Amino acid sequence: MAVQLNLKRRSGDLLVERGIVTREQLEKAVSTQMAEPEAIRRRLGAVLVDDFGLDRHTVMKAISDFYAFRDISTIPDVQSEERIANIKKILETLPNEIVDELAHRKTIPFRVERNNLIIAAADPTDPTIITLASKLGFKNFETTYCRLEIVENILSKVYEQKNEFLDLLEEIELDEGDMQQAEINEAEIDAEINQSMLNSLIEGMLIEGVRLGVSDIHIIPGVGNTTDIHFRIDGKLQLWHTQSGVKPEALTAVVKDKTRNVDRFERDSSQDGFIQRKIDGHNLRFRVSIMPIVGQEFERKFESVVIRILDDRKVITDLNKLGLQKQAFGDFNRAIRKPSGIVIITGPTGSGKSTTLVAALYSVIDPSVNVLTVEEPVEYLIRGARQLKISDNMTFDMAIRGILRHDPDIVLVGEIRDLKTAEIAIKLANTGHLTFSTLHTNDAPSAVARLFKMGVEPFLIASAVNLVMAQRLIRRLCENCKRPIDDINPDLPRSVGFTDDEIAKTTFYGAVGCAKCNKGYKGRVAIHEALFFDKNIKSIIFSSGDDIDEDQIRDQAIKNGMLTMRASGRERIKDGVTTIEEIIAITIED
Repeated sequence: MAVQLNLKRRSGDLLVERGIVTREQLEKAVSTQMAEPEAIRRRLGAVLVDDFGLDRHTVMKAISDFYAFRDISTIPDVQSEERIANIKKILETLPNEIVDELAHRKTIPFRVERNNLIIAAADPTDPTIITLASKLGFKNFETTYCRLEIVENILSKVYEQKNEFLDLLEEIELDEGDMQQAEINEAEIDAEINQSMLNSLIEGMLIEGVRLGVSDIHIIPGVGNTTDIHFRIDGKLQLWHTQSGVKPEALTAVVKDKTRNVDRFERDSSQDGFIQRKIDGHNLRFRVSIMPIVGQEFERKFESVVIRILDDRKVITDLNKLGLQKQAFGDFNRAIRKPSGIVIITGPTGSGKSTTLVAALYSVIDPSVNVLTVEEPVEYLIRGARQLKISDNMTFDMAIRGILRHDPDIVLVGEIRDLKTAEIAIKLANTGHLTFSTLHTNDAPSAVARLFKMGVEPFLIASAVNLVMAQRLIRRLCENCKRPIDDINPDLPRSVGFTDDEIAKTTFYGAVGCAKCNKGYKGRVAIHEALFFDKNIKSIIFSSGDDIDEDQIRDQAIKNGMLTMRASGRERIKDGVTTIEEIIAITIED
């Protein structure tokens, strides 16, 4: 590790000498890199580009020069029709699985010179490229550097990523003639599974979900022998596939067979389990939730299936990448740096609470502290933390009680569920421990009222809580196709709180839609409402008596500089990140 770190510092020295990065940026980038879990650790160039906003080509060109990789970006015919045709011919002779992995790493077999293969890579420092290239059957090969934009343009013309399971599914012809009986026949379902090769559909569905950046997959029984499969992309459900001519029970049975910790023959109660798969070279987990539902055919036992995709590559370990606005970032950072107290994240399911908590933990974890987490279920493995395993032998409540005896410094409680959980979290905070947790409330001030209604005394809330932060995820406008709105009706921005002066100074954008996005949006970003517990806020809560005045807390917090959820949304609109319609849909009036 010391040698590897030294090499990265030496290549980084070149970046400093050329004025591409400052010495401080380099040190921060190396520290960020070393703090990441080894399984998903990024290379130095990626950290500098992703976290510090540096120009990718400038950084990668300098690193490539350091390692003496040739730059073929400047070859005159690098993207010519003749070149594209020759690359296609090369790809036809190579193993598909190796080509798939190279394409995933933005790498192309570019040219053959006397049995010497020239490989063009957007990041030639990726050590996996050498391993893959050695399997291509050439006597020699050379890895070269090529701009990412050029690599992606060539790939778009010569390579089509295939899903072998879906290709196989297209060959299946299903017979609907014998599938109309309502009663459940296990032998018939087994035969149907084998006959229709639903295995290919489910495996293909998981692969497509990962590649398309899906957060959740919904499998919903429909009328007759149909089943709808929806993908949640950027927070919105979209129909991906409708499977007809097959009993929904058969499709659900296939999912159950692939899922650990569930009983295929149990159809009257909810079940939770998980699937593990290696897709495109990465190990992934899929959290599976199965619940019985009522359909139009009352005698049939239908079940709804929701699969959450847990991709460790999307874990954020750097607070700077959370996108917190200035005041929220300062307050949040101050709250998690305190030696004790509770930091609470609020919001509905799917609002990014876990992502924020994981980033916060990575900011405070070091070898000198004992970090314990109690989650049900555990979604992401956190390097440096001891994540307690919930089971029939150790329930959530037992784990919560047990952590008090396990010498913790920092504790993550997945959710404050009831008074018992709240009391233990309060006790941890008041005995010198830093505690993180979540609550399901609409905004930050209402979290205080929620704790009070659970039975926590106001003086304990005031003394224990460092900060409550509410958050939501909003869709981000596609940078490729977003367009300014001319002659906007001022009533629309006024409806989200813009003043006439702000309207005059702001460029408002609308969603258009193109081949690179989803109806004008691509990706999501968070908006936050960070309520820091300063002396004034603590005083209001401490003197509340029998009733918590949320409005008084909110008014004082705004005086302290807190942005409400809608105000945070307005800042995103001013920055050209999202639309007025998106903020209206996600937030409520101040």
